Amino acid sequence: MKKIYIKIFSVVALAAALTSCKKFIDYDPHEDFVVTDLDYLKSESDYRTMVISAYSPLQWLNQVVVIGDIASDNSVAGGESASDVLPLQQIDDFSVTPINSTLQDLWQVAYEGVNRTNYLLQYKDKNPAGQAVGFSGKDALYGEVNFLRAYYYFTLVKMWGDVPLFTDKRLSLTDSRSLQRSPKADVYAQIEKDLKAAIDVLPATQTQKGRITKYAAQGLLGKVYLYESKFTEADAVLEPIISSGAFSLVDDYASIYLASGENGPESVFEIQYTNGSPYYNWGGATRGQGNYAVQQNGIRGLSGSANMPYAAGWSTNLPTQDLANDYAAGDQRKAITAFDIEAYKTAHPDYGITYQVAPYKNTGLYNGKYLPRKGETSGQIELNYLNNFRIMRYSEVLLMAAEAINRSGGDDNKARGYLNQVRRRAFKDDNHAVTASGDALKQAIWKERRLELAMDGDRFFDLVRTGQAASELTGFVTGKNEVFPIPQQEITISGITQNPGY
Repeated sequence: MKKIYIKIFSVVALAAALTSCKKFIDYDPHEDFVVTDLDYLKSESDYRTMVISAYSPLQWLNQVVVIGDIASDNSVAGGESASDVLPLQQIDDFSVTPINSTLQDLWQVAYEGVNRTNYLLQYKDKNPAGQAVGFSGKDALYGEVNFLRAYYYFTLVKMWGDVPLFTDKRLSLTDSRSLQRSPKADVYAQIEKDLKAAIDVLPATQTQKGRITKYAAQGLLGKVYLYESKFTEADAVLEPIISSGAFSLVDDYASIYLASGENGPESVFEIQYTNGSPYYNWGGATRGQGNYAVQQNGIRGLSGSANMPYAAGWSTNLPTQDLANDYAAGDQRKAITAFDIEAYKTAHPDYGITYQVAPYKNTGLYNGKYLPRKGETSGQIELNYLNNFRIMRYSEVLLMAAEAINRSGGDDNKARGYLNQVRRRAFKDDNHAVTASGDALKQAIWKERRLELAMDGDRFFDLVRTGQAASELTGFVTGKNEVFPIPQQEITISGITQNPGY
């Protein structure tokens, strides 16, 4: 910098050049309380703290879970009117355009996650000052970073297909003006690489709940393989989770979604939320540590006696009657997944329940898994619910393994065994076991994914990856709606191409 500076200003009077050069070179940004890269990653504590910051965008991807059901036949946007939560209404109706604030936000958040993980990986061996900082457990810590980058890119590729791929550094504003979209096959290859690196170094358990484990990385890699139709590879990476004995299906399905059920024996990976840091910023509703989606799911105008457990919300993300009808009699999952407020009111007359019928697209049903409950929020109550998102449960591992075995031409008896473990829990008996083989078994597994994972954010992406979306979703256009439009702002800035049909 000194040589360049002197050369550029060599035509200036010597005294002036020396004076200004000295001031430039001797300037210490700390005098103006400016923090630079050279202040980062000097100690083990710095590394560990920054890794925690790489987890934060997971919380901000909040609406991906909501979209996964609203874009499908599982739920409707609901709300007060056709213009309420307009970005979600457009997604629900397949009228979405490149100017959609929710999609814009999710794109930015996912790449914020990529940037944070890239920065850490860039300075894994040496910090920005060129110093090596070694400590016990560093490799395992970086396994978490690799998983997180894979998760962010998986979110991007399943929502937008071909996306910009960069791994060597964080993206600057200048870089963003010259982005190119990479084929999704290349993005998936990087996701695989990151997850394999994570599996190699992560521990099977973590002392702190919510941190990434080897099993979480194996589960995500198995899911990625299913998206790529690599069924043999999926089974190979999922089987060790099952054979480990580290997980079990809890007896009471509904209890999984209680605060007391978080990070339980069925939990493979959850996005952690808290009400411990009250958040008031409506301009960044999804940027706090609370789960914004909980308020969205709540029943409008709900009130009742002090012992009635639920709190009011906005009547968004309403389960459909089509979903409710898909549950057979005796399936314990139905009541909590497609929560019927009228039935609940009848069953609890002592609660004195009153509520306002959802004004728009009313189905009479609510997402009971993530209904707001009294005492589970603080500060700005709408923004600070503590409910974790159950991103991957052991039941999904069983269903993924069953699908991988069946679709790879493996042992259908084994696949049925995994599927029927899930059904046995759902019905609390052995009378609903599936006996099918071949294609009929595949269809049964796909249906079970809908019933087991409904309102957990997987349905739309499942329909797309299995080629069922066009036949199951009204308004879905093949060749267009498999992915969402690239946000117009990103196209304007970088000149990247738009997805077909948008």
